[in-house]
Amino acid sequence: MSDETGQTQTLNDPMDVARTNAMLAALGRPANLQPMDALPPFFHHIYFWNAQPPAALGRDGHPKTGGLVPDTGMPRRMWAAGKLTFHRPLLAGVRAEKVTTVESVERKTGRSGPLAFVRLRHDIKQRHTLAVTEMQDLVYREDKPQTPPSPPAVPTGATETQTVNFDSTLLFRYSALTFNGHRIHYDETYAREVEGYDGLVVHGPLIAQLLMLMAEDHAGPLNRFAYRATSPLMHHEKAKLCRNGRNLWAQGPDGRQLMLADFS
Repeated sequence: MSDETGQTQTLNDPMDVARTNAMLAALGRPANLQPMDALPPFFHHIYFWNAQPPAALGRDGHPKTGGLVPDTGMPRRMWAAGKLTFHRPLLAGVRAEKVTTVESVERKTGRSGPLAFVRLRHDIKQRHTLAVTEMQDLVYREDKPQTPPSPPAVPTGATETQTVNFDSTLLFRYSALTFNGHRIHYDETYAREVEGYDGLVVHGPLIAQLLMLMAEDHAGPLNRFAYRATSPLMHHEKAKLCRNGRNLWAQGPDGRQLMLADFS
């Protein structure tokens, strides 16, 4: 095992029900969850904050690498993919523990230059029993302008679609609830002039969250959910959430593929 892998971090959280109701309200859903009710899938992301002082933050507002996540020398961060296994429901208002482990660190060269792939494993327990296992894939890139690859074509044959709008208010509220300081989501000048985006970037996990709720609305409680981001979405763009059986995807207003997902 290298020095970069196997590092762990343990965080605890009381899973305050008010925070879940704030997230439900931000997403336009009834905010009436009560203590001991099951949390919606993926809502554990609004808990387990690891607040750092300003001196511990990087230029982009995220905690500097070099702690749990190793410093790969590539500062631009993107949440690329995830896979979740739901062993049992997480309950609102019941203290939980999250243990994060650095599973792997890989360096590769892609069409846009050097990349570093970091995989984190999150095991979340409640009452000493495993409730959720999440694999989180992060990608780090060089600090220079890059031409993004052409996004793949979206699947066809959707049997259910939802059109969703994103604005700076929703992105701000989601950033606040997840304690995500990444400036690409709320500082439009930084997003455009430093990182080269065409506006504020919609959080990949927020798109995944909406697809997860779409899946749960269709099939009931989920056992597994996997997703992969393929293209960024700007806050001034509409997105379409699509489902065909157990397969889901999100597409931008120009038809580009934003994310692929599947569930069981």
